[in-house]
Amino acid sequence: MELAFALIIGSLTFSGVYLVLRARTFPVVVGLTLLSYGVNLFLFSTGRLMTGGQPIIGSTDTYSDPLPQALVLTAIVIGFAMTAFVVVLSLRSRADTGDDHVDGNIPREEPKDHQSIEQPREETGQ
Repeated sequence: MELAFALIIGSLTFSGVYLVLRARTFPVVVGLTLLSYGVNLFLFSTGRLMTGGQPIIGSTDTYSDPLPQALVLTAIVIGFAMTAFVVVLSLRSRADTGDDHVDGNIPREEPKDHQSIEQPREETGQ
């Protein structure tokens, strides 16, 4: 069970990092979400992977730590809020720039008949 859990955590982390390194906003958002899922599973696994373990010390010989479960529940709520914020931020960036590149430095081509708004100024010599 530990090997399967480790492979799942590794694949979520690998695919999350791969998608974060993409140049578009939607794969970056999905990559951050997958990366947070991998971290949540890693935190959850620190509380001992067992079935039927009681979270109270002294009730049985083996117990499971309840603290990682509480941390994961908190991380899920915070991760959902941050995902919603990043989605809104990326939609706003797409609306403002007209492009969904992450770096935002992609030059847009201007029409050839575009005239400069600023007129040349005459020098007064003062």
